[in-house]
Amino acid sequence: MKHRIVVLGAGYAGAFAAGNLARRLSPADTEITVVNAVPEFVERMRLHQLASGQDLAFRKLADVFAGTGVRLRLARVTGIDPERRTVAVTGEDGDGELAYDTLLYALGSSVAHHGVPGVSEYAFDVAGWSSARRLRERLAGLGEGGTVLIVGEGLTGIETATEFAESRPDLSVALAARGELGAWLSPKARRHLLQAFDRLGITVHQHTGIEAVGPTGAITADGRSIPADVTVWSAGFAVHPVAAASGLEVTETGQIVVDRTMRSLSHPDVYAAGDSAYAIGENGRPLPMSCASAGYTNMQATAAIIARLTGRKVPSIGLKYHGNHISLGRQDAIFQMVDGDVRSKSWYLGGRTAARLKSGILTGSGWSIAHPTFGMPKRRRRLATAPHQDGVRTAA
Repeated sequence: MKHRIVVLGAGYAGAFAAGNLARRLSPADTEITVVNAVPEFVERMRLHQLASGQDLAFRKLADVFAGTGVRLRLARVTGIDPERRTVAVTGEDGDGELAYDTLLYALGSSVAHHGVPGVSEYAFDVAGWSSARRLRERLAGLGEGGTVLIVGEGLTGIETATEFAESRPDLSVALAARGELGAWLSPKARRHLLQAFDRLGITVHQHTGIEAVGPTGAITADGRSIPADVTVWSAGFAVHPVAAASGLEVTETGQIVVDRTMRSLSHPDVYAAGDSAYAIGENGRPLPMSCASAGYTNMQATAAIIARLTGRKVPSIGLKYHGNHISLGRQDAIFQMVDGDVRSKSWYLGGRTAARLKSGILTGSGWSIAHPTFGMPKRRRRLATAPHQDGVRTAA
């Protein structure tokens, strides 16, 4: 019987991991299945572009995995039984169950409401395909002079505000920040950011917490009203609750607690990658939810799975940040270098050069997903025939 590997989620972490596993493991010994709720590979880092009205072509997962040996199951994950090693799913074909020998959990995250009244009823977001499409339709219906409020001063909020202001100069765009906009950037980079906001005509409400959202705007912590035809919520991310409900060891945030190899501390046949994983970086701090973390953690998880299944030593993949890329529309961006403690260095890159660099990174990420078995070795690794020394069976 083949060793059954099930990958939950086909975002940046899951899609690349599935391709890497197919690239390195022999199909004679392994069976790889990817479960995803939508048929496309959703480039989450471009969803603010989609929402702004730009036409983007996202790749069909069926085309991505065609000829790789990876099985695609279009369904939503409804439960996990780690004791029975099964995953419950529901989709167009109805309810079903998948059995696994090794599970890679990469379901990612969605927008975090933080219990703020009115967010779920009235706010929009760019955290997912369907929500970005819903926002796109709403913005398309706004005429000249329409008002948009972005809540959140993180990378998503900044990129969304600048993209909307550039793509729709007929709209009035504002951003509400709990603290100072770009406070974590180096002084020169922060000046660049503020100049970009001024150039694009974006109003910034600094030191402004939002306590409630309504159909016509938001209410601040000090009781003020910020009117808006559309409120976009980008104040953080929350992980899928299915991991916590399954009995896997998770943090208060619902992220799966993993060791240095991205292996679940409570269930050694489960691995986690991307936003779903509570992983500690080389600086001793938890990795933030980001595309960069998805890259580091999925490479470490797949390397560990392959090594353990084939009886090899598990390699250590670096978990260190080098900088932040921040798009400021299509023609401007900031690349901020950081040190080992993720503190901004004095050096940064801005303007068109940084925008081209960011575009190249996005294009490269998309290409690597679209070609999951590129460079496939002629002889892929067979599984070991005996249990690994740590006590976990590596044979099918």
